[in-house]
Amino acid sequence: MKVLIEKANTLMEALPYIRRFSGKTFVIKYGGHAMADEKLKESFALDVVLLKSLGINTVIVHGGGPQINDTLKRYGIVSEFVRGMRVTDAETMQVVEMVLAGQVNKEVVGYLNQHGGRAVGLSGKDGTLLLAKKLLQEVKSEDGSLEMIDIGYVGDVIKVNTDLITTLEQGKYIPVIAPVGVGPEGESYNINADLVAGRVAAALNAEKLILLTDINGVKDTSGTLLQSLSVAELHRLIEEDAITGGMIPKVVCCADALRDGVKKAHIIDGRMPHAVLLEIFTDVGIGTEITK
Repeated sequence: MKVLIEKANTLMEALPYIRRFSGKTFVIKYGGHAMADEKLKESFALDVVLLKSLGINTVIVHGGGPQINDTLKRYGIVSEFVRGMRVTDAETMQVVEMVLAGQVNKEVVGYLNQHGGRAVGLSGKDGTLLLAKKLLQEVKSEDGSLEMIDIGYVGDVIKVNTDLITTLEQGKYIPVIAPVGVGPEGESYNINADLVAGRVAAALNAEKLILLTDINGVKDTSGTLLQSLSVAELHRLIEEDAITGGMIPKVVCCADALRDGVKKAHIIDGRMPHAVLLEIFTDVGIGTEITK
C-alpha cells in the first residue's frame, strides 16, 4: 500500500507541471550515451511519447558523432578536428549525411514509433528546414593572434523555416531532425546538433530547450551540481574555469537560445532512465535549469 501511495504522490507532484506545459513546445537535443544503450533508447522513446500524449509539442534534434566515426573508419577516412569541430571535406560530408539523415535518424524514428509515437524523420534539407552558411573556425596562430580558417562543409544556421515543423505538430506528429543544413546553392552542411537544437528552439519560441548529455549538469568550482543558475552566472563560471572544454559550447547554446526567446534551458544526464520526465515533472529535477 505504501508503494501505491508513493506512486499517487508522484503523479500529484507532476500534475501542476502537466497543466502548465500542455500546448507548449519542448525542443530536446538527443545524444551521448542515451543513444547507445538499448534500455536508455527505450526510456527516452517512452518519455517523448508520454510528453506528446500530454499535449506537449516535442521536437527532437539528434546527434550521431560515434556513428559517424565508425562509418568513416570502415571507409578508411581519417577525421581531423579543430577545436572540437570535425574538418568536413566533400567525401566526409557524404558519409556524415548518409549516417545522420539515414541511419541514425531512422533509428530514432523507429524507436519512437515502436513505443506508440507518430514520429517523422527530417534533415535540414527537407523543406529548406535549416538554411545554412559555411562556419569559419577561430584559432590562435603561432604569434598568438586569432585567425579564421575554413574547415570544409561545416555550417551555421542562418534561418529555421518552421512551417514544416508546425504542420507536423498540428497533425500530432513528432518531428525528428538530423543536423544537416542546406546552403544557398543546395550544398549540404554538417552542423553541431546543440547549435541546431538551440536555433530551432528559438525559432519556435519554445518553452524549453533540453540538452541530454553524459554528465550530471553544470557544476561549480568545487564540483557541486548547480540545480539552477542564470546566464550571468554561466559566464562567471566560464571565467572561473568551472565550465571548460565541450561544456562551453553547450552552455553558450543555451544562453543564445534564452536570449532569442526560449523560456528555460536544461542540461541533464541522459544516462539516467527517464531523465526528461524526472527533470520536467518533479519539484527538484535532476540536472541544471538555466534561466535568463
